Amino acid sequence: MTPDFIIGGAPKCGTTSLHQILDQHPEAWVAKNELYFFDVDDPIAHGDFLEMDGSDLSWRDPRDPAVRDFYENRFAEAPQGCLIGEDTTTYLMSDVAAFRIQATDPKVKVIFMLRDPVKRAFSQYWHLLRSGRTCQSFEKALSNEPSIILGSTYAPRLRSFYDALGPARVHVVLFEEFKSDQQSVMNGVTEFLGLSPMSVETVETWHNRTKYPARAETLLRLNRVGRILVRHRYARHFKGNVPLSSRIAHKAYRRWFRFISRRVLTEDHPPSDMRAKTRAYLCQHLSDRNAGLSKLLGKDLSQHWPGFSQ
Repeated sequence: MTPDFIIGGAPKCGTTSLHQILDQHPEAWVAKNELYFFDVDDPIAHGDFLEMDGSDLSWRDPRDPAVRDFYENRFAEAPQGCLIGEDTTTYLMSDVAAFRIQATDPKVKVIFMLRDPVKRAFSQYWHLLRSGRTCQSFEKALSNEPSIILGSTYAPRLRSFYDALGPARVHVVLFEEFKSDQQSVMNGVTEFLGLSPMSVETVETWHNRTKYPARAETLLRLNRVGRILVRHRYARHFKGNVPLSSRIAHKAYRRWFRFISRRVLTEDHPPSDMRAKTRAYLCQHLSDRNAGLSKLLGKDLSQHWPGFSQ
């Protein structure tokens, strides 16, 4: 069993809300949580999934029957006759996902949500900070956390998906348009998937609302412990035989994150804005990394993303 459609990214662009809405459509069903199947061996997106077995590298291979069974079993509860979907936001960051998706199911359709790449990068930094993955400033994290820049590099991998699947099976949504007119965007999504139209007024349009610390310095200090525990965050993701040490560390991380969520993440807005020089750098660099994206999508993205020039 394989999905009929995939919400493939990008991170921090509203994919959780799209997942939530589609899962309430009577003709669709979306697997819970992100599955990470087609890029499970990616060391940048999923460094936690690569481990050491003595002196040898141990990783999960999507060609492994056990990993394949894990993936297919995640769709076992789908009702008969529904379109089946999955949501993994890192596929757009991957150089191998497009090929693997096409090889697995040449009829699958893929939806991507894109956001102002500068704002998306800043949002991902706060996500890394909230989850304990970094104890550095945004400026330092730009060098040491490759996923921040890679996650805002849309054009090259979109072209890969167009080449692998064909433009007719790839649908792109702008976060800014989704935010301003959900009904119009959902009309386009349901038409793309071949679903009957749905009214967003009749469903729960939940958003992944982010909470922030009152002082970033507090969380930066706490993350000196958090970044040790966070490596075990996905210890139980693939089920199977999980070592006792990983299970204990996984529970410790969950307790640590509950403490952070209740005591530290109390604000609705970041405690500070992006520095002007950093913004200027990212506007230029991420515009160049996404060269030709406006032409690829057939719309002037500078009208949606201030400072974007490509």
